[in-house]
Amino acid sequence: MDVYQEAVGYLESQQIPVEVEAESDVLDEDVFQEETESCLLSPLQTESVDLPDTPTIRSPEEMLERRLVVLRGILESEEVYLSELEVLLMPMKALWASAGTSQPVLSSQQVHTVFYQVPELRDMHQCFYAGLKARLDPHTHTEPKQRLVEPHPERERSSAEETEMKQGGFELMVGDLFLKMVNQIGVYRGFIDNYEKAVEIVRKCTHSDHRFRTLAQSMMSNNSSDKARTKYTFEALLYKPLDRVTKTTLVLRDVLQTTPVEHGDHTALQEALRLSRSFLSGVNEGSQCKREVTLSHGMRRQLMRDGFVVDVCEGERNLRHLFLYTDLLLCTKLKAAAKGKQAQYRFCWYLPLAGLRLRWAADQEGPADTHLRIHTIRTKTYLLRQQLRQHARGSRGLAARSRKKLQQMELMLLTHSPVHRLELHSPSGKSHSLLLSSLYELDEWREAIHKLTRDNIETVPPDLLTLTSACVKLRMTQQPPLHSLNTGDEEDSLCGTLTAAIHSACGLQQPASVYVCVEVDGYECYDKQAQTHSSIQSLSPHWDQELTFQVDGAQNLKVLCVSQSEGGEDAVLGKASVKLDSTTLHKRWRKQTLPVGQVEVTLSLKYCPHPLGPPSSPQQQQPVFNVPIGSVAEQEGVLVPHVVRCCVEEVERRGMEEVGIYRISGAASDISSLKTAFNSNLRDAVTRLRTAEVNAVSGVLKLYFRELPEPLIPTELFQSLARALNIQDLDSRLVSMLSLLQSCPDTNRQTFLYLLHHLQRVSERQEVNKMSLMNLATVFGPSLLRPPVASLGHGGPTVDISQEVVVQVQVVFFYLHCNNLPAAQTSLPHDTDSEDETTHM
Repeated sequence: MDVYQEAVGYLESQQIPVEVEAESDVLDEDVFQEETESCLLSPLQTESVDLPDTPTIRSPEEMLERRLVVLRGILESEEVYLSELEVLLMPMKALWASAGTSQPVLSSQQVHTVFYQVPELRDMHQCFYAGLKARLDPHTHTEPKQRLVEPHPERERSSAEETEMKQGGFELMVGDLFLKMVNQIGVYRGFIDNYEKAVEIVRKCTHSDHRFRTLAQSMMSNNSSDKARTKYTFEALLYKPLDRVTKTTLVLRDVLQTTPVEHGDHTALQEALRLSRSFLSGVNEGSQCKREVTLSHGMRRQLMRDGFVVDVCEGERNLRHLFLYTDLLLCTKLKAAAKGKQAQYRFCWYLPLAGLRLRWAADQEGPADTHLRIHTIRTKTYLLRQQLRQHARGSRGLAARSRKKLQQMELMLLTHSPVHRLELHSPSGKSHSLLLSSLYELDEWREAIHKLTRDNIETVPPDLLTLTSACVKLRMTQQPPLHSLNTGDEEDSLCGTLTAAIHSACGLQQPASVYVCVEVDGYECYDKQAQTHSSIQSLSPHWDQELTFQVDGAQNLKVLCVSQSEGGEDAVLGKASVKLDSTTLHKRWRKQTLPVGQVEVTLSLKYCPHPLGPPSSPQQQQPVFNVPIGSVAEQEGVLVPHVVRCCVEEVERRGMEEVGIYRISGAASDISSLKTAFNSNLRDAVTRLRTAEVNAVSGVLKLYFRELPEPLIPTELFQSLARALNIQDLDSRLVSMLSLLQSCPDTNRQTFLYLLHHLQRVSERQEVNKMSLMNLATVFGPSLLRPPVASLGHGGPTVDISQEVVVQVQVVFFYLHCNNLPAAQTSLPHDTDSEDETTHM
């Protein structure tokens, strides 16, 4: 007999009335009944129950058995919660589409408010669910099979059974998954703060719009456990995240209570529980009293952003926790928590936002000993990473010590490697300088501060003691961004060589000199940021520049487009973040168009996974002068070397009407200085090129071709070109000359074509610059084409020296006279896939 029917029969036998409901495969759920109405404004005001932290289960074997049951229950609960979030998100696309019509169900702003942070919550829990399921799957069939005859209760397990069960339980590691999820729990704060607005919109629209009412009262979900369908209201689904986040601490307590102290997960679970308690405590305080100080226009002092930065004071660098409130910036020092006690913050300084001026200073070049120190720390970090990999299946004690040392090395790098300076200047005369390692993060801080400072903010003197003490509960960033804390992402991250080829940008509102900055995340063993050179003033800048990264644990790539003004402050035009997926990145190039604010940047990515060696010491780039042009082009990943393109672009920008632009030489010292810059740092060389005397720029271009070990037009073609010039029939001569040009190596041919087109454009202004085609051929002929030297093994008869010069000039002059020269290809093709992929933020 069914247990339920048995219970009904017993109650009826005792003359107790029983109300039996009709069976239905639809379950109604609505948490918003009249008696709960008053609780909605503060859904997190729940009484905390102090459960003992000491596990009550006696033997480790029983604890591990119970732990497995608890984890499976969590997995099932996560599956149900994800299903509920999917149901909540189901109408979002339709509502967005409706918002653009003449009769929208909800406006765009209302749709944004109703679903605010819900996709992020879904993604966060999907990641946790997938990770937990992958860890639990190998243990689903490891339970002892149920015996037909129960053993005698006094019979003890054999030592072999105990050892096997204990090893299986200790091998199951999930603490990193819980710690990662709790580190992202700040996403819930945005949802909680927005919750009341979302519910208000849902209620209003449910009463006023029958279309929305139909949608909001009939949202269905299939329950995976019993295949029944659950009927939700919109409000009930919106309450699910609130209900979920309040249970986080209880779930972590259950897992921790069933985890033996000697288990490798115990420390991570303790930390996750501490962070969860801190978060819920801050949320509860915020829901009860929000913030104490009320500013003008009804504004309240609220925490808008926080994070770790480097504070520079009298040349000393210190890692600080910065808090941005609606009316001030508060800089604090985090005091590590003693055992059994809560972390504390100490006040360092604060600045009112009213009248605060910001100045972003570009890369700060540190002294040589700083680079050496950073390299030493990076090398130690790399060695500790190798030790951790070796200890992964060995002693947990050694692994824990290595991980602690690794975190110390990361903290040192976090303090000494940042190069981007954000200067803060208050009207009172106080100033502070902050350093950040990421330009992307710096711009986020700058935007957040600027958004608050542009309003007329009333300055209310803060109670610094109270404000600093509240930081522990209010903080959204729990710890410094140490990659070693994200231990569960190894399989999803990149390890090897990642190359980004930055091609071009479009969509600028006005001509600008622009460069692109690319950043990757991961361990700090290698350089994580690189920049292109700045373009000339243009609406459609081009770079075709390759930036190569050695990556270890990289998961995200960030791209910033920056406008550079002469003598002024650089301005970020836009930024975007791209998720790096090892399954879609290949050793072949993949071309993409990335929306970056107001512009679109075209780039290509390729990834080659391989084990990484220790970080190499900082090296200068390979020289470009006195180096075969093919080697330079291969090193830069282009067909026309950057030194040629940059000099040509600069001459065309401001030298086309300069008299004798290629005949009158610039100062030898300026030319030598630019040559040295091109040999050591392309970005620095291009920056100098922008302000150098234009005749020095043209002199650098001539010097580059003159110092090539082999001339641009190969020496072995000299005799053939000389004979082709003697062909009387013009059509036959043209065919022969173009055929000889086609036989040149790709880099030589494309560079020569690029130069010819440039010189043709120069000659179009010959009435002003006095540079005719013959003058240009006379200047460049001897550098581009050289006669064979018998002693070097070149075949063919020697040519009289007077005839040599004539041939050199006439060959270049002939090509300059051609009107049907093919267009030059400056870069290698990077679009190996059939179609370009447009990546959106």
